[in-house]
Amino acid sequence: MKKFGKKFLATVVASTMALSLVACGDKEEKSDSGDSTTAAASDDSAADSKPASGDKIKVGIINNDPNESGYRTANDKDLKAMFCEENGYEASFAYSLKNDEQIASAQKFIQDGVDYLLLSAADTSGWDSVLKDAQDAGIQVILFDRTIDADESLYAASIVSDMDKEGETAANWLKDQNLSEYNIIHLQGVMGSAAQQGRSGALDTLAKDNGWNIVTQQTAEWNAEKAQQIVQSVIDSGEKFNVIYAENDDMAKGAVEALDKANISHGVGKDVVVMGFDCNKWALEELLAKNWNYDGQCNPFQASYIDEVIKKLENGETLSEKTIIMEEKGFDAATITQEDVDNYGI
Repeated sequence: MKKFGKKFLATVVASTMALSLVACGDKEEKSDSGDSTTAAASDDSAADSKPASGDKIKVGIINNDPNESGYRTANDKDLKAMFCEENGYEASFAYSLKNDEQIASAQKFIQDGVDYLLLSAADTSGWDSVLKDAQDAGIQVILFDRTIDADESLYAASIVSDMDKEGETAANWLKDQNLSEYNIIHLQGVMGSAAQQGRSGALDTLAKDNGWNIVTQQTAEWNAEKAQQIVQSVIDSGEKFNVIYAENDDMAKGAVEALDKANISHGVGKDVVVMGFDCNKWALEELLAKNWNYDGQCNPFQASYIDEVIKKLENGETLSEKTIIMEEKGFDAATITQEDVDNYGI
């Protein structure tokens, strides 16, 4: 692993930290399935104060589609605010919900000679070969948002949510409700992603241990419309259910739309318990209104942590910890406050 990165930029980085974090021009790498566009910084008046493009830290950022969810939109916005010219970066972005397309983008970033490859993987597996290619090219890899199944020697740092803990917190909350019976519609995210595996695994374990009935378990791929269709199908079948366990807020929203159309009550003290994840502000407001019952936090703001890691690597420092776990909690409609909505809603 290189000591100073591909360029030694400690002086540039230190000076740019004095500047405020503002959104700036960036380049986006279009994937086969995405609608990414390319944008350039337009503030000519500030051009003389910026370092030459060759002095910037070049990063390639691979993420899921920003339109996937409110969480992902916030995550992408956070990254773009940090990794901009004003902060000493030259950033290119590639988006896809498909692992093979993300890997292709990673290979292109390696060929382009980025200094750092930042990765939020669509799937936990299949990354060893491209990460070895990055390592051979002297490119540091930093994981964010999601873990992968790869040897730790293949990446410099990992700034992620503990998806297993998110699932355990939610599933244990559901158990603590002591319902007379558990008939659960389980709406899963994109299969194979760390978020899906963590949030599904915990529910699967408690359902098996406690004899809960999983009425249906299907992926809606984080999509509200697909979730609505799945729930509507269960309603049409006449099979009884009293819990919606949706692995993100958008799917919970779609599920509730199906319930509303069928005049099925939901929320605190109602017929159906509604659970979501990500803590979009509008979702927490649903909890505050007692229309939903639970929402699990997933913190999208990882950019400052990544920036700090890059600065340490550029200065030749040894990282005190390779894995940084974001602090997160779960919210109950019975106890949530307006302050919680204001402080934690994204």
